[in-house]
Amino acid sequence: MPRVLTGRLGFVAAPLAVAIAMVAFSGCGSVSSAVKPESSILAGAQPPSASTPPSDSGPLPSASSEPVLTGGESPAIESGAGENGDGATAVKIAQAQTPQDKGEPGEPPADDEDYDPWEKFNEKVFEFNRQADRFVLKPVAKVYSVILPEPFEVMIGNGFDNMAFVPRMVNSLLQGKFLGATREVSRFLINSTLGIGGLFDAAKYYGIEKSREDFGQTLGFWGVTPGPYLIVPFLEPMTVRDGVGRGVDALMNPLSYFGPIPFIWTGLALKLGEIVNDRALNLDLFQGFEESVVDLYSAVRHGYLRRREQLIKE
Repeated sequence: MPRVLTGRLGFVAAPLAVAIAMVAFSGCGSVSSAVKPESSILAGAQPPSASTPPSDSGPLPSASSEPVLTGGESPAIESGAGENGDGATAVKIAQAQTPQDKGEPGEPPADDEDYDPWEKFNEKVFEFNRQADRFVLKPVAKVYSVILPEPFEVMIGNGFDNMAFVPRMVNSLLQGKFLGATREVSRFLINSTLGIGGLFDAAKYYGIEKSREDFGQTLGFWGVTPGPYLIVPFLEPMTVRDGVGRGVDALMNPLSYFGPIPFIWTGLALKLGEIVNDRALNLDLFQGFEESVVDLYSAVRHGYLRRREQLIKE
């Protein structure tokens, strides 16, 4: 996908990062945008799940069962079964091919490269988020897990997901995916009644899977380029386009406009609760991913950008 934001914008990197952070924080009323696995500080590190909700635009070619996480031209480690079939981990060194024609200086990178002109800034914030997760969020999530059994954590997660149906429905309509919008309305009605206010995902027993649309995908669907990759403190990875999309999705959350206190504080409290609950449900998963890669920053960036491209194509 071509990029329209080039190196000329480097001198405004810091102000733009602050602006996106303000947009994202003001959008904390959005209770988990359509992509649930991307929540929490290290959400971009979560590997893709085995099951994928049905696409409204037809089946897609299946991805390779042994993905290799690489960053630019650096070698990466791919984990898979050993040749002897004993299930042991085989380490494979994958060297990304060097483009023969890199183009003129200052030009946007090729489509298969990760556009990250603010890499030095992003790496520092990424490491800050890792340490915040290690010393603050993860200990809190462990205590949370001791107090609240996992079945109740799943129920709370279902409740948050049920409240986020409005952005998914609206963005499905904006992308012309009327089947997805119909599914979202059906899921909300079923889960809010049979699922006792959304605490149980009753709709899945009827084979009604949720869509995964958000406004960042809607912008991409209509041709808006993602812009530079960006990481801000305490938030999951994003691009400039996705940061704007999260703010718009937050404004669609009707729960934010009710209650005796300003909606931004209501949204902030809900977002913090969702982050802790989601982190508690993924304690082992995140740890396993961190131990399986060498360059965590590049792996998270590559995985996030490829996943967003795939969601837009669905």
